Amino acid sequence: MENQFFVDSGHLSPEALAKKHRLETDPSSRKSHMAYLPGMEIIQSDVCRQVLSQMNAFDYSSYTARDVRAALDHETCSIEDFKALLSPAAESFLEEMAQKARRETGKHFGNTVYMFTPLYIANFCENYCVYCGFNCYNHINRMKLNMEQIEHEMKVIADSGMEEILILTGESREQSDVRYIGEACKLARKYFRMVGLEIYPVNTDEYRYLHECGADYVTVFQETYDADKYETLHLLGHKRVWPYRFDAQERALRGGMRGVAFSALLGLSDFRKDALASALHVYYLQRKYPHAEMSLSCPRLRPIINNDKINPLDVGEKQLCQILCAYRIFLPFVGITVSSRESAAFRNGIVKIAATKVSAGVSTGIGDHESKYTGKQDDGARGDEQFEIDDARSFEAMYRDMSGEGLQPVLNDYVYV
Repeated sequence: MENQFFVDSGHLSPEALAKKHRLETDPSSRKSHMAYLPGMEIIQSDVCRQVLSQMNAFDYSSYTARDVRAALDHETCSIEDFKALLSPAAESFLEEMAQKARRETGKHFGNTVYMFTPLYIANFCENYCVYCGFNCYNHINRMKLNMEQIEHEMKVIADSGMEEILILTGESREQSDVRYIGEACKLARKYFRMVGLEIYPVNTDEYRYLHECGADYVTVFQETYDADKYETLHLLGHKRVWPYRFDAQERALRGGMRGVAFSALLGLSDFRKDALASALHVYYLQRKYPHAEMSLSCPRLRPIINNDKINPLDVGEKQLCQILCAYRIFLPFVGITVSSRESAAFRNGIVKIAATKVSAGVSTGIGDHESKYTGKQDDGARGDEQFEIDDARSFEAMYRDMSGEGLQPVLNDYVYV
């Protein structure tokens, strides 16, 4: 495991420090990352086998310029074509890939770009994920908003004109149980037309309850599809169980959610294999649940509190652009989100090529939207951020910039009847 992922441990008690050290250095002290914990639903899906079979067989060094040329010439992109477009051999074809991706985006999405904002309502976490600012061993200011505070934050955001919100929590059932998240969804439905969730994975019946409370879609980051690497990065907590996390989107669809979103966190493992697996996860589930709306994100590692050295060492903007163009060519109907982890210049460019959705007015902290949106300061408590963002543009600035790029910003395209 790369030492740059570890965070400062000076605040821990001797007992906690010893446990943390054992988890980091002694694999035998950790529970199996492939064994379900009590209460976790097992759905016996065939999607995981299909994805892993393709990912494990992916030798991207074997693809040549001829393979890439053939992939670009084909009217329909096959899985083999997609693999070629993800390979190093495709890097010299990036301009042509971008042109084809732009044509596909135009055919299926026109010149629209969708906008949303995230709202973190709690940052308590029971997992030890060594790259995440919320992890249970990181010394940060923890906070959980009550319903009055949540509604206040939502009103501030809604007053800006935003109509879609993504509700996020740290992964702690004790601090942020399903009922608490459900009540937040009910409040969100008062102010927003689209409500998304990015929370810890839950069972089908719990997703059904959250949908009944007002949630439209669920986002889950698999982080990395390499289960062996995953084991070394997720050392404690429910998130450590790799297969339960993998099946989260399918449980959400079984629970009635209208849409699901997928992602790997690029820079944790082999980014080309993670990109392949992310897209194939969508590909196979789309065939199983053709009615569902599906989307992809493509985030890269970002620095966190107590460790500013966390960065995607081998995933530059050129590689990120290649992945996004390959996604669009392979999955022309799928939404693609590019978050505020990326620079304003990159996001301004990629929305004209492959991306269809951007976040705006972003905070990854707890309880600070009023100060960020209105400039009004108060003495209220704040919870620390999950990671550092790169693009801090307000909703108004993002709307103006997208319009200036010749795009049509869309705040909502779904009407309840």
